[in-house]
Amino acid sequence: MAASPHFYLLRLRHSSLPEFFYRIRQSLAFYHLKLSKKLGGHLLESPESEKVDIDKLLMPDLIPEKNNQSYHLYISMDSKDQLNLWQLHPTSAETDIRIRWEPARLQQAMIFISYAHHFPEAPDCLEAKQVAKTLILDWIKANPFLQGEHYLSAMECALRIPVFFYALKRLDNITSDEYDRILEAIYRHALLIAKRLSLYSSIGNHTITEAVGLVFAGAIFKRTKGGSRWLKTGIRLLTDELSHQILDDGGPAEQSLNYHRFVLDLYWLAMDFIQKNNLGAVHHWKKRLSAGEFFLNAFKDEHGAFPSIGDSDNGFAIAPGVKPACSEEQPLRESRITFEHSGYSVIRGGKLVFTFDHGPLGMSPLYNHGHADALSITLSKNGHPLLVDPGTYRYNGVPEWRRYFKGTRAHNTVTIDGQDQAIQETSFIWSKPYNSRLTTYKKEDGDLFFNAEHDGYMRLKAPVRHQRSVLFFDQGNFLIKDRFIGAGIHCFQLNFHLHPNAVLSRKGNWYVVDNGGSRIFMRLLDGDFQVVQGRDDPLLGWFSSSYGKKEPTNVLTLIKTGRTNDVTFTTAIFTRSPFDNGDAKSKAGEFAEEIAHS
Repeated sequence: MAASPHFYLLRLRHSSLPEFFYRIRQSLAFYHLKLSKKLGGHLLESPESEKVDIDKLLMPDLIPEKNNQSYHLYISMDSKDQLNLWQLHPTSAETDIRIRWEPARLQQAMIFISYAHHFPEAPDCLEAKQVAKTLILDWIKANPFLQGEHYLSAMECALRIPVFFYALKRLDNITSDEYDRILEAIYRHALLIAKRLSLYSSIGNHTITEAVGLVFAGAIFKRTKGGSRWLKTGIRLLTDELSHQILDDGGPAEQSLNYHRFVLDLYWLAMDFIQKNNLGAVHHWKKRLSAGEFFLNAFKDEHGAFPSIGDSDNGFAIAPGVKPACSEEQPLRESRITFEHSGYSVIRGGKLVFTFDHGPLGMSPLYNHGHADALSITLSKNGHPLLVDPGTYRYNGVPEWRRYFKGTRAHNTVTIDGQDQAIQETSFIWSKPYNSRLTTYKKEDGDLFFNAEHDGYMRLKAPVRHQRSVLFFDQGNFLIKDRFIGAGIHCFQLNFHLHPNAVLSRKGNWYVVDNGGSRIFMRLLDGDFQVVQGRDDPLLGWFSSSYGKKEPTNVLTLIKTGRTNDVTFTTAIFTRSPFDNGDAKSKAGEFAEEIAHS
């Protein structure tokens, strides 16, 4: 897919001189590979790697996730569908390339390989091995090296290498010729990755994926000069990036929970492989990876799900339903947690999970996977999502939807003058990033008080600073007050997005939100909500449950226009019925006054 001139200008703006020359060297190296192939491909021929070397390599342990449906989903497909999984999506230019890339990761084959390993006595075990082998070999035959879209991304190549490795280790139905073809694919994939590493301003989860691919390929070809270099480069990159990708409190630098899960799984996989085969000293990784697990566990609801904060392409490090065995569940010993470095506060208790985002936009300098969601909240009860982050939908091919789902209006916060808290330059590049910070945190007799602010709208001609206070009281009720400091007259829009499964009704001044019998009660103390669902102009009231899918959902919204210092929103959210607790309005009003004068 050809990028626009604007994209290249932005990348150039964020590039240092060393990065500029690195990009030139990358391009020359890639064309050198293509030229070598045209001239006979001697550089692309894999060196001798005795089978015994691979036999001696120990595999990282993989386990199926609890309640995993992936095995049965794929095994139940008829053989024609199984063998064409990587061709399921159309190849027209209008299709999101991410949707076309995902099946070509060959992780479906990994599901069959894992199934055959964990259920060797199953009647369809032999069939699973045959399907896995055919998927891999058919893909290699249909996608000659360097030809087509599946070699555009080094990350995509890296994700295939562990699949190839597990096929060599666990499939006992491949011939010597088939073995060599898979081995050659590993070598060629690593050759390309090493010449197209995502470095400098491109560092992120792509870099981690590519490094893991080099570690596996380097271990296989470690007797060669190139393989030894791949191994050292992979381990060095993973070590250097550990504290960059995973912050000191365990949170993600990219401000995306799904990519955080992706990165953690890659690290656990690589660490297990490196340690089992004595390839390097990486035991010190465990402390930070465990902190990352603790962070994610703080966001999980009763069903183990977490909000779709930041970008998500529903990608997996290994395969759907398969994870590294050494990843750990970190027990939560606290029910009120503030993550200072990543910028989140989480309140848990009474089967509630409430999240408050007061962190940065994402990883500089491009902020690729961050959303403009400063001061946004989410809330689930009994494992049922009620106030949600609407998700991602798609990366490519639908620019207006990409802008919407990344933008401020699609999150549970306040949009000013219809603008995002930062400027979307492209589908992945932001400029004018905001600063967000928690200014106050108080705890008294079980009640909690947070105050946070961001400066994303200080760039306006009449600058505005948004402050949001959150009061948690009576072990299950919330008051949220939005205030604005600045100059001029502006249009302020407050939005709260409901899960599509939530049923919305009205009782008196209160809106009742019910998802599966789990209810919350909401009202504004200084106005009244309107309900919007699935609006097209401007876009509002949409939810994406997974990549490539969207559906309408209800949004409680209110727009106020006025002088900055005169506008406020005060929202009461009760998780127990206010009609059973006396005069809720009076009680809520007392706390609102406390917030107003804090």
